[in-house]
Amino acid sequence: MSVVAPEPTDERDRKDPGESRAGVFLARLTVAPALLLVCWLAVALPLLMAGVFTPLPAIALFVPVAALVLTFGLRAVRPPAAHWGSWWTVGGLLAVTTAFCAVQLLTFSEQIVVRRDPASYFNFATWLAGHGSLPIHPALAPFGGADPALSFGSPAFYQRGGVLWPQFMAGMPMILAPVGRLAGSYAMLAMMPVIGALAVLSFGGLTARLVGARWAPAGALLLALVWPMMMISRSIYSETAALVLMCGGLALTLDAVRANRRLPALLGGLALGLTILVRIDGLRDVLPVVAYAGLLVALRRRTGSALFAGLVVGVGAGMIEGYTLSRPYLHYVRGSLVPLLYIGGAVLVVTAVAVVVVRRWGLPNLTRFRLPDLALAAVFAVMAFFAARPSLQTVRRVPHNPDDAANASFIAALQKSLRLPLDPYRQYSELSLHWVTWYIGVPAVLLATIGAGLLLRELLLRHRTDWLLPYALIAWTTVTTLWRPGITPDQPWASRRLIVVVLPGLLLFALWLLAWAARNVRRLGFGPEIAGGTAVVGVLLILVPTVVTSAGMMTTPTEQGEVAQARSMCRSLGPRATVLIIERVTADRFTQLIRGMCDVPSGRIKVRPGSSTAASEDVERISEKVVAAGRRPVLLGANSLDVAPYGTARRVYHVSTRRDSSSLVAAPHGTWSLAINVWMAVPVYAG
Repeated sequence: MSVVAPEPTDERDRKDPGESRAGVFLARLTVAPALLLVCWLAVALPLLMAGVFTPLPAIALFVPVAALVLTFGLRAVRPPAAHWGSWWTVGGLLAVTTAFCAVQLLTFSEQIVVRRDPASYFNFATWLAGHGSLPIHPALAPFGGADPALSFGSPAFYQRGGVLWPQFMAGMPMILAPVGRLAGSYAMLAMMPVIGALAVLSFGGLTARLVGARWAPAGALLLALVWPMMMISRSIYSETAALVLMCGGLALTLDAVRANRRLPALLGGLALGLTILVRIDGLRDVLPVVAYAGLLVALRRRTGSALFAGLVVGVGAGMIEGYTLSRPYLHYVRGSLVPLLYIGGAVLVVTAVAVVVVRRWGLPNLTRFRLPDLALAAVFAVMAFFAARPSLQTVRRVPHNPDDAANASFIAALQKSLRLPLDPYRQYSELSLHWVTWYIGVPAVLLATIGAGLLLRELLLRHRTDWLLPYALIAWTTVTTLWRPGITPDQPWASRRLIVVVLPGLLLFALWLLAWAARNVRRLGFGPEIAGGTAVVGVLLILVPTVVTSAGMMTTPTEQGEVAQARSMCRSLGPRATVLIIERVTADRFTQLIRGMCDVPSGRIKVRPGSSTAASEDVERISEKVVAAGRRPVLLGANSLDVAPYGTARRVYHVSTRRDSSSLVAAPHGTWSLAINVWMAVPVYAG
C-alpha cells in the first residue's frame, strides 16, 4: 500500500447521491479563507516593499488575483469521497461560525495602548494605514533638531539611527491596515472576530477531512469555546491569521494528494509557507512539510514538487520581509531563530538524502521489531514525561538584554501579587502540559494521547496515510512547544503559543478517537443510537471542562473605551503640537500611538536615573527648541504631578476598564481592573 494512498475517514459519511454537491461546497468553503489571505498577502507584500502600500492600488490588484485563484483553485478542490458531507453538516458548521463571530463582535477588545503585543500590532497597522511604507520617520524638525536627551523609540518600535522599525512580522498589520484606512480604528479592531470566525470555519474543514464530515461542526464548536481561541479573536494577535493559513494549507494539501492535483498542492504549500510572514514561529511549524514534500517527490508523486515550490515561495516571502523590514525584531529573537535556521538546514539536507535513498531502495519496512505495537506506549511515555516535568525540573532564564530584565521584573511583581515565592528568573515552562489541561481539560488530553498512539500505529502500518502530514506537524510542534514555549509565562497570555497547532491538534486527535470508537461500537453489533451516544458522551467530556475554564471570561469585555479616549486626546493636543512625553510609563505606552493615530510628532525625554520622570532642565531646553521651531510643546505624563511644574495640568486620557487576569500556577479566572491616565500641560512660555 502506498504511504500516501487516500482512505475514507468515516463510513457514515456515505449517504445518498444528493449529498455530493454539499460535499463539494463544504470542501471549497473551508479552504476559501486561506486562499483569500494568500491572495492578499501576495499582493500587499510587494507594494509594502516598494513603499506604496495604500488601499486603492492594493484592492485594485487583489480583486483580479483573488478572482483568478478562487476560480481555478477552488475548481481543483474536491471532497475526499463521492458522497462526503451533507447540507446539515454545512448548516451546522456555518451556525457555529456565525455564532462565534457574533459573540466575539459583542465583546471585542479595544487594546490600543501599548502594554502587550495586540496594541503593538494595532499601532503598526495604523502607521501602515496612514503612510503605506516602512520605516517610521519620526521627523526631527518639529523638535528643533536632535538632542542627547530626546529619543523616539518605545517598546515594540525599535530606534535604529534616525528611524523606527516596528517589532513583529508585517503580515497581520498588512491584513488590517486597509480596513483602518477606509473605515477607521473600530473597524480594524472588529476585523479580528471576523478572522477568528474564519479560523473556526477552516478548522471545521480540516476536521471534516481528517475525522469525518459529520464531525466538522463538533470540531468547530470545541475550538470556538477554548478560551485562547476567544482571546486571540478579541484583540489583534498574529495567531488568528496563522491558524487560518495553517488549517487551510493542510486542507488544500490533503485534497491535492488525494486527487493527485498540482494546483491545490502549490496553493497549500504557499499558505503554509506564508505563516512565516504572519509569525516567525511558523518557520518551526512547517519543517515537517519539507520532509513530506520530499517523500512525495521520492514516491514520484507530481504533487511533491508543487507543494515544495509553494512552500519555498511562502517561506521566502516571509524571510525577505523579515530581513528587510523586521530585522531588529529578528535580531531580538536570534537566540531561538538561529538554532531553528540550523535545524531547517539539516532537515533540507536529510530530506534530500532520503529522497535519493527511497527512490533507489524504496521505503523501509517499519513493521520490523514490532514498532507499531510500541506506538501507544511511546506516545504515553512522552506525555507522561511532560506531566511529571514539574517534579523533575524548574526552568529559569538569566536576563541577557533589557527586555529580558523587564520580563524578570514583571514576573517578580506578579509573583508578589499572587503571593508566590520570589523567583524572577523562573519561566514556568515545566508546566506547559498543565497549561493545556487548564484550557481543554484532562479528559481531552487523555483522549488525544490515546488517539495519537493509535494513529501512530496505523501510520507505521501504512494505514490512515492521509494523516501523515498533519500528524507529523502536530507531533513536532506540540513536543517542541511544550518543551520550550518561549513566552512570558503568565496565563492566559502564554496560551497564544498553544492555539495555532497544539490545542487544535490535540482536539483533532481526541475527535478522531471518538469517531473510531463510534465506528467500532457499530461494528460490534450495537445500534446507531449507542454509537451516537458514545460520540456525544465523548464530546461532552471535552466540552464541559473547556466551558468551565472559559465561562469566567467569555462574557466580560476587556480594554473598553480606549479608542474614544485616544481620539479625545488627539483633539486636546491642539494645532501645531509637538508632544514631549516626560514620564517613562506614558512614553512606553503612547509615543507611537500619538505619532500614528493623532498624526502628531511625538518623542520621549529620557528619564533621570532612579526616577520615572525627565530632568527639568532637559524638559525646558527641548521645549524652548520646539518653540523656536515654530511649534507648541505639549508635555504628557501619567499624573498631574509629572506635568504641573511646567503649566496647568489637565487630564486628557482616562480609562477605567477590565483586562485579562494574569496567573502563573493555575488556570486563569475572570478579569482584573485596569486604569490608564494621561495628563497634559503646555509650558507657560509656549502660549
